[in-house]
Amino acid sequence: MATDLFETYKVVDVDTHLTEPPDVWTARMSQAKWGDLVPHVVNKRGVDVWVAGNNRIGSPGSSAMAGWDGFVPNGPPTFEQIHPSMYDSHERLAWLDREGIWAQVLYPNVGGFGSAFFLQLGDADLMLECVRTYNDFLIDWCSADPRRLIPVMSTPFWDLDACVAEIERSVANGHRAVNFCNQPEHYGVPPLAHPHWDPVWAAAQDLGVPISFHIGGGDIGRKVSEGADFMGVQPAFARFSALLIVDNQRCLAELIFGGVCHRFPRLKFVSVESGVGWMPGVIEVFDWQWRNSGVTRDRPEYDLLPSEYFRRQIHGCFWFEDVAARHAIEQYPDNMLYETDYPHPTCQYPSPPTPARFPRDYANDALAALSPELQRKVLHDNAARLYQLD
Repeated sequence: MATDLFETYKVVDVDTHLTEPPDVWTARMSQAKWGDLVPHVVNKRGVDVWVAGNNRIGSPGSSAMAGWDGFVPNGPPTFEQIHPSMYDSHERLAWLDREGIWAQVLYPNVGGFGSAFFLQLGDADLMLECVRTYNDFLIDWCSADPRRLIPVMSTPFWDLDACVAEIERSVANGHRAVNFCNQPEHYGVPPLAHPHWDPVWAAAQDLGVPISFHIGGGDIGRKVSEGADFMGVQPAFARFSALLIVDNQRCLAELIFGGVCHRFPRLKFVSVESGVGWMPGVIEVFDWQWRNSGVTRDRPEYDLLPSEYFRRQIHGCFWFEDVAARHAIEQYPDNMLYETDYPHPTCQYPSPPTPARFPRDYANDALAALSPELQRKVLHDNAARLYQLD
């Protein structure tokens, strides 16, 4: 009989999302002060929508697709059709028990995967309060079982001093990682490789928490429907989703070629929801160009190759690849992490139009050929070490 890996190991799922409940901000921010600029939910033509002032943020249903019969953009229209495990922490714990998953690391939806939506609000105090409110809410949400629900803080990256202060405040409150914008230059601040960000990296390194770069953590709003007029909606969405993964290759290049890994040797980074099959090939390209271009002539202090910086400091997350994931795990066994992306449209959870493949089924099939040592590393040990889990 085949081994059930979810019964054998305490599985840590390193990338999931919560569908923020409607009162995240309205219950915690002064509506007397901010009025309808506080993010809130309205129903428009039978569909629940997040709005803030005149800004439409999006529908919660489009990011709560697990088990839904349909494809983006046609998700559950209202919270009544969204499974409670997507917005209620006690229901999420019950879902974890049913699926055989020990713990989940949690990322946002409403503020964007890098907090960039809040910039649309314009007022610096309001923007900061929205980020701080989300971070405080997430700690409350995870208090249902802090051993198993792992909070990742959002950052007001547009304000360096506020960003550092919020990292220090949030980690002190219980956050286990920092979610950061992967394309800050789109918003009038320097790119990741610039020394401008060194206080952020230093704060995270000193506090012992990793920096996450979730795909789509930059300016993605205008790209979602790009090409839909001649491709069709579904091909355009598939193309968009695939290119988000490719974009994290650029993010890793910033960290390595820009010297961030060299300057902060104890800091860990996570490329989130980007897959891992491409990583060995891209890192091989990095090594080749590093040598071929004479990088150390300009930077003699860079004492490692890109592959060595990667092995020391960078992690990737997989949830759908088979042969490619196994190849990456075998090459970089201490850098690979397992995720489900629950409950996003691309998550490993069956919806009626797609084949029935639950997270357990996927892991048992994709990882069966690996040694027990490698299985344990990618399903538990690497994540437990990174997020300092009991």
